[in-house]
Amino acid sequence: MAEIIKVCTETQITEVADLACEIWREHYTPIIGQAQVEYMLEKFQSEKAITEQIANGYEYYLLAVDKKNVGYLAIMQNKDKSSLLLSKIYVMNAMQGYGYGREMLLFTENLCRQRQIKMLWLTVNKNNSASIAWYLHRGFTNAGPIVQDIGGGFVMDDFRMEKMIALDAKPNLPGKPKAAP
Repeated sequence: MAEIIKVCTETQITEVADLACEIWREHYTPIIGQAQVEYMLEKFQSEKAITEQIANGYEYYLLAVDKKNVGYLAIMQNKDKSSLLLSKIYVMNAMQGYGYGREMLLFTENLCRQRQIKMLWLTVNKNNSASIAWYLHRGFTNAGPIVQDIGGGFVMDDFRMEKMIALDAKPNLPGKPKAAP
């Protein structure tokens, strides 16, 4: 059984940082290279960085399957409440294909409805073709390129993906995921 748990404790922050190291090294090294992955893990996904992000309004959630953490997401609502940034949504490679990413996305869309937020958006690396296809399949549109200097001689070369949320729709309930291994 899958459960989405709000990150509130130092232990949970450590668990997110540990998951990030595993997931990012596996997924992003072929796309952006090991040096940029290590830089981004330290700058954006270390325990210190996650703690600072939470203090500045980010919300992190762990995805647990049978009480084992297998993924996480992070969101940030803009100040005027007109949009919500899906900053991070990751599932361990071995747990992909069981509907858990979709479950986390539906959870995020339902948060938008609860908060009366009409726009959900994210950024995705231009070379991350599988993730781009996944977002397009789930109703996002490509709003164009974004290139951001993140320091250390690195840039994030992304697309901005957007999805309009129907506020009057009933909350989406995730389907029953396939049994995990």
